[in-house]
Amino acid sequence: MKRILVTGGAGFVGSNLCKRLLEEKNNYVIALDNFFTGRRVNIEPLLESDRFEFVEHDIVNSIDIKVDEIYNLACPASPPHYQKSPTYTTKTCVLGVMNMLDLATKNDAKIMQFSTSEVYGDPKVHPQVEGYRGNVNPIGIRSCYDEGKRVGETLCFDYNREFGTKIKVIRIFNTYGPNMDPKDGRVVSNMIIQALRGDDITIYGDGSQTRSFCYVDDLVEGIIRMMSSRDDFLGPVNLGNPGEFTIKELSNIILEMIDTKSKVVNKPLPSDDPTQRKPDISLAGKELNGWKPTVELRQGLANTIEYFKGYVV
Repeated sequence: MKRILVTGGAGFVGSNLCKRLLEEKNNYVIALDNFFTGRRVNIEPLLESDRFEFVEHDIVNSIDIKVDEIYNLACPASPPHYQKSPTYTTKTCVLGVMNMLDLATKNDAKIMQFSTSEVYGDPKVHPQVEGYRGNVNPIGIRSCYDEGKRVGETLCFDYNREFGTKIKVIRIFNTYGPNMDPKDGRVVSNMIIQALRGDDITIYGDGSQTRSFCYVDDLVEGIIRMMSSRDDFLGPVNLGNPGEFTIKELSNIILEMIDTKSKVVNKPLPSDDPTQRKPDISLAGKELNGWKPTVELRQGLANTIEYFKGYVV
């Protein structure tokens, strides 16, 4: 039986990945999380499986465990969370990644590093292709995450070149769906919760900035395909939905889908907030057996709204 470690396993994407991995009967899944942003409620249904184990641990500290594959998701991923303690975020992106790479090397295990579209910064190339090196502010309020993830990628390729560590690197674009934290500060969760409560919907700036929203099931499918891709394809590879929407368009769609008294209010745009975000997924389609997202935004939002109704009294 394959022993698979999912760090950040109690988080939004991590818990959805664990669920999917358990659908394959030859997998034994070990979720690791320190609950800095992960939530126990996300993994409670999985604890019923005798092929699932939870370990409370912080990857900033080393761990010795027998594994065949590692999916390294452990890191605060929304601006309010990673800016809460930027030095801790950097430690997770550097020391934590090194610890997981050391573990993979020791076990001769394959490791997938979950990087982000934020490595492109506020891009001057649109849509973003993997060969674009980005436009990132190294000293801004988002730098702990943006630069931290860039260093994480560097470490992966250095370990591969120096120690022969088996790596895969993916760059995730905006993802949404069930198991999101209603308080995580991301645009989709923020707007849905505000609309369900009848509060004003917050738009930062004039709402003309764009994002591409990928439903979590589509992302997980891409993750699984990347891990099983040919050995010499290391990445990085973009995983996201190339459908591009302005934040204003997103707010209008959510207002149409939820019967609410909410109105849109505009607030100042945060520092270093990207103006455009859209993945070029040509490489993923070529290398990952034709992978592409299949869930349309309205369908995914309907599922997500239904999930969040349980959090609004």
